[in-house]
Amino acid sequence: MAVSPSNTEELLVDQSGNILTITLNRPDRLNAISGPMLGALSSTLQEANTDPSVRVVILTGAGRGFCAGLDLKNESSGDGLGVARPGYRLFDLHNSPPIVINRMDKPIICALNGAAAGYGMDLALGCDIRIASEHAKMGAVFAKRGVLPESGGCWYLPRLLGWARAAEVAFLGDVLDAQKSLEVGLVNKVVPHDQLMAEATAMATKIANNAPLSVQSTKRMMRLGQDETFEAAVDHIYLQLLPLFQSDDFKEGLSAFAERREPQFKGR
Repeated sequence: MAVSPSNTEELLVDQSGNILTITLNRPDRLNAISGPMLGALSSTLQEANTDPSVRVVILTGAGRGFCAGLDLKNESSGDGLGVARPGYRLFDLHNSPPIVINRMDKPIICALNGAAAGYGMDLALGCDIRIASEHAKMGAVFAKRGVLPESGGCWYLPRLLGWARAAEVAFLGDVLDAQKSLEVGLVNKVVPHDQLMAEATAMATKIANNAPLSVQSTKRMMRLGQDETFEAAVDHIYLQLLPLFQSDDFKEGLSAFAERREPQFKGR
């Protein structure tokens, strides 16, 4: 089983082995998110999260930008996001990409190929690991646009950076280049631009070679543990551990260790 191709040219989906690469594909608009792209991204991520053939997701952008944010200029064509429409609207966000990304158990690596601003910065922050090209930038300019990090940034920034550093990033509203993003803790590493995808793929491959049930359970417990007491987290982790002890992959891990060889995990 493999994730089916996206139903829009604005999102490229490619699976190689156990690694699924999703590319935002509106390079002429610096990959600003349109309505069709929004829906395709959500459905692709949801399918990847339940597909046993996918163990790691890489999210990147085509061209010189990662994502310039939400595209609010297509209202007249019917492809807009409805943000500017008057009147009361009940926002149904449970299948929006930031929510879908946050509740995914599959690891997501952001290959930050260029500028990420607004919604694009929030998408990047929602990923588990961020590898930045030397050309990458984080446009934390919300306060200079009269808005706020609305799609996860207000939640992620203090958790990733600590309160004081998050306040500095959010309140100043500066554009942070790759090295500054590394310095403050927004990205894991910075690499030469032409090595970005190779670096992201190498890391994804190393993760994919580990026991997938173990990786996914670890991510789930890390995520849920942020809102639990230590005692509750330990209890829930133990309940996650019991079925892992019964898995074929646990037996394979023990056998591989005893036989001094690399394990071959099957995800069951």
